[in-house]
Amino acid sequence: MTAQTSVGRPAHHDPNETKPDNPLKRSIVSGIAVGVPLAIIAYFVTSGLVHTTNADPATIRNDSLVIAYLGWGLGFLFGVGAFNRPIQWALSRNEPTHQDELELAGHRGGAWRYFRFTTDHKVVGIQYLVMGMVLFAAGGVAAMLIRLEVIQPGAKMFPIQTYNTIIGMHGLIMIVATIIMITGPFTNFVVPIMIGARDMAFPRLNALSFWLLFTAVPIFLSAPFFGGFQTGWTAYAPLSDQTALGMDAYSLTILFFVASTAVAAVNVVTTVATMRAPGMSWTRLPILTWGSVASSALGLVVMPSFLASQYLLMLDRTIGTGFYKGDRGGSQWLYEHLFWFMGHPEVYVIVLPAFAVVLELLPVFTRKPLFGYRTAVGGIVGVSSLSMIVWAHHMFVTGWSPTASGPFMLTTELISIPTGLVFLASVGTLWRGKAWMTVPMLYLISFLWNFVIGGVTGIYLADVPTDVQLHGSLFVTAHFHYTLMGGGMMAFLAGVYYWYPKMSGRMYDDRLGRIQFWTMQIGFNVTYMAMFYVGLQGEPRRVGDYAAKFAVGNFISSIGAFVIGASMILLWYNLIASKRRGAIAPANPWNAKTLEWQVPTPVPLENFEEIPIVTAGPYEYGTPAEPAHIAGEGVPST
Repeated sequence: MTAQTSVGRPAHHDPNETKPDNPLKRSIVSGIAVGVPLAIIAYFVTSGLVHTTNADPATIRNDSLVIAYLGWGLGFLFGVGAFNRPIQWALSRNEPTHQDELELAGHRGGAWRYFRFTTDHKVVGIQYLVMGMVLFAAGGVAAMLIRLEVIQPGAKMFPIQTYNTIIGMHGLIMIVATIIMITGPFTNFVVPIMIGARDMAFPRLNALSFWLLFTAVPIFLSAPFFGGFQTGWTAYAPLSDQTALGMDAYSLTILFFVASTAVAAVNVVTTVATMRAPGMSWTRLPILTWGSVASSALGLVVMPSFLASQYLLMLDRTIGTGFYKGDRGGSQWLYEHLFWFMGHPEVYVIVLPAFAVVLELLPVFTRKPLFGYRTAVGGIVGVSSLSMIVWAHHMFVTGWSPTASGPFMLTTELISIPTGLVFLASVGTLWRGKAWMTVPMLYLISFLWNFVIGGVTGIYLADVPTDVQLHGSLFVTAHFHYTLMGGGMMAFLAGVYYWYPKMSGRMYDDRLGRIQFWTMQIGFNVTYMAMFYVGLQGEPRRVGDYAAKFAVGNFISSIGAFVIGASMILLWYNLIASKRRGAIAPANPWNAKTLEWQVPTPVPLENFEEIPIVTAGPYEYGTPAEPAHIAGEGVPST
């Protein structure tokens, strides 16, 4: 499929048109079958070539491992079919037929299309959703190991090097998971339908974005087998120059991940800019679309800085450059600037789509128009813009340019103004609304109180005097978990429950969803309130042992973490069991007005038989034009 031409309308397809699907063709199986041998060959060939130069043995191992990872990535992508079309074009093969495009889009592919290089944006969205949930599960297991280690004083479970690797892997896995958790599944599955498009602007690039991410996951999970890395998720140089081979896995993971986010971001921005339905003006865009575009555009600007930091690090570790080594004229501040120019805007790459989910769902469950639509859009744009000039507040205690602390303190505090506009729109929409207390609505409300706690405690870390006292403590850990998990992840879970009927074709178990919600909220707040307490008492973060005076707070925090783990098991069970046995979902169970709820469930291959013409905004609830309710009992009247 392309942006200009459609693959045809499903209603007109010949039932015998598609050929029987070969499960090994362009699939995850063929990708592994090519990628693994190529990685092994690359490792041993590189080892032999570098060894003949009498290089340092450590350099030989670094060079060989980096080349092996690249061999795995390129081999897997070739095997999965990501390069099929470019190769065909280079060989002057014929243009893909209508049948070829149908097959590539997964038409009649069954469940196996989710394990293939498939261009249908809805398949890619579900691939991202499953990948995000798997990453959360892996990061959550690491979190349980961390909390088990520190449930009482005295490091007992792991050597300190292993504990540090677990800390770093938990951090990066969760950062990657939270970056993709909304823009991956919901932007891919929902936004094209929301704007009246039949697919993304670049369907093949859309599939490539997912498989680039998939390629990075085995690389990162291999880090413990090569000594791990003892740097935390920030991987500060020059420590990262000196740590074990597992650091190479970290750096190559970022290479593939940033490539994935760049490809996805270009696709999102182009799709929204060029493929909106007639009448879908910028002032009629659903707010989720605004959040997706703002997050994608911001990621395009700041993510290359992260890539540059790791590219220079790989050069230091392989060919012996000195970008970060003081004895060779390098500077650790270079790494910190490159890292934090991404590291703080990355918070808003995560939070902007979360804001948008909250503002998208509140009108549905309060049965009233979104309060201050233009104000909310202005807040999203303002947060995106200001986020790029706040990064150095992470460097207040490094000694870098003390005179710059004042300006960066000011810009960090200024960002609370556009954030306040988003909250104004949220609270204004709730005001005097007829709240329908569904599971998604419960998560929307939890987002508001949790993110406010994260935002208020962030003010202390934006101000130089208090940051100097709190920097490096568990207070900081609690703060960013309230921001990213209490804010971003709660919005993600609201979106999961809200769009689950459309994405799966089934309704979830409402009672189990409510139990899972309250389990999550109790566990979350117990865990991180206790961290605030021990952080204010002076406990440093990222330590496997601590003074006895912090024992009670850590014990309470660990118990809360295990409750969070139990709640996530309930979530997994609910989603999987409901997919198998849940009630068949109607086309519009929430009686929402955006276009994704106006198409059948399951959504046809091309979304629309005819491209819709948009004549009104997406949140005009309570007007005479509002359609009749179809969800049955529990839907409030207007």
